[in-house]
Amino acid sequence: MPIEAADHALFINATRTWLERAVIGLNLCPFAKAVHSRNQIRFQVSSATTTSALLADLTEEMRTLSEADPEIIDTTLLIHPHLLADFLDYNDFLELADQALEDLQLDGILQIASFHPHYQFAGTDPDDIDNYTNRSPYPTLHLLRESSIDRAVEAFPDAASIFERNIATLHELGHAGWQALNLDSAETNRTPEKPVDQSGR
Repeated sequence: MPIEAADHALFINATRTWLERAVIGLNLCPFAKAVHSRNQIRFQVSSATTTSALLADLTEEMRTLSEADPEIIDTTLLIHPHLLADFLDYNDFLELADQALEDLQLDGILQIASFHPHYQFAGTDPDDIDNYTNRSPYPTLHLLRESSIDRAVEAFPDAASIFERNIATLHELGHAGWQALNLDSAETNRTPEKPVDQSGR
C-alpha cells in the first residue's frame, strides 16, 4: 500500500473510532447510528497543505455528495489532518467554506458542520468538557444533506434539546471518562488555541 494511502487509512480509522465510541457510543448525535450502520457515510481525507487546495477538495466533495444517490452516500466527513491545526485559522476557513457552498448554489441543499481537536465554544475555557461535543481527532468538515436533517428532526421532535443533553452527558462522563474511550486524538500532541465565537455551528 502506498505511504499516503496507508496514512489516509490511519486518519480514517481514528475518525471512525471517534464516531463509533464518542458520537454514537455516547449518543451525541442520535441520527448518526443509522447512516453509519448502513455504510452511508463517506470518509474522505484531504492531503491539502494550503487553504486553496482544501477549498478545491471541499468543492469536489460538495459536488460528489449533491450528485450521489442518498442511499449510497448520505453524508461526508472530509478530514484534513495537514492543515488548520490552529482553531482560529480553522474558524476563519469556515467562512470560505460557506461561500463555496453558495457559489455552487448548494446552500439550502447541503450544510457544513465543524469538528476540530481544539473546538472551543465562546465563553468556555480550553479544558471545559463542554467543548468535547465537537472535538474530533483531526480537523474535519462534515457535509450534510438538508433533506436528511429535516427527516431526522421529524423523527426526533425534541431535536432542540440535543445540545443541552450532550453537555450534560459529557459533564457526567468527565475528562477521565473521555480519556477512557481511548480515542486516537490529535489533541494530545498540540496546545489548545484561544476561544472563539462558534455560535450556530
